[in-house]
Amino acid sequence: MVDTSLYAAFLVAAFVLCVTPGPDMMFIVAMGGRGGPAAGVTAACGVACAMFVHSVAAALGLSALFLTLPVLYHVLRWAGAAYLLYLAVKAFRERAAAFTAEDQGQGGGVGRRRAFLQGALTNLLNPKVILFDVAFLPQFVNPELGHVGEQFLALGCTITVMGLMVDGSIGLLSGKLAALLRRSRRVARGLNIFSGTVFTGLAVRLVASPK
Repeated sequence: MVDTSLYAAFLVAAFVLCVTPGPDMMFIVAMGGRGGPAAGVTAACGVACAMFVHSVAAALGLSALFLTLPVLYHVLRWAGAAYLLYLAVKAFRERAAAFTAEDQGQGGGVGRRRAFLQGALTNLLNPKVILFDVAFLPQFVNPELGHVGEQFLALGCTITVMGLMVDGSIGLLSGKLAALLRRSRRVARGLNIFSGTVFTGLAVRLVASPK
């Protein structure tokens, strides 16, 4: 269903992209810092699910709408920035909060659900990810083989799984480190400030940088 030579090249390119620090990775590190290992991993799962949705949209041709409707791009961009700023405000307000069992995702799963949804929404509301799929994935699709949609999905599933493995590991490690550091109330306060600063920086980056 896929061109093996193109797929091999895709694996290399996708791995380089996944291990290169970017907005999603910084977001996951910040979530791990705020909520511990469970929050970091589930935030990575949320980002991965959103990435798969983007891949499906690219396969169906929906992502091309952003190339023909610039207004839609900007609306989604500002919505994503507003959501990140909302998360930043929450982090700054909680800077003096203790590292509770719920924060670690042990209180009935509420913390995990919140981390998952925040990871998914942050990625879904980033139009640059959609444009990236439109520009990146077609380079590894061979129309002569047919089943172009299926090729898009195969590539999308591959980069989703690869990204989940990398980001999940990052979220786990950052969460474990944060759990150790949060035994100090001063450090716990600093971690929340760090998370809020990361969210603010991502929001500014999303609004300020060009397509």
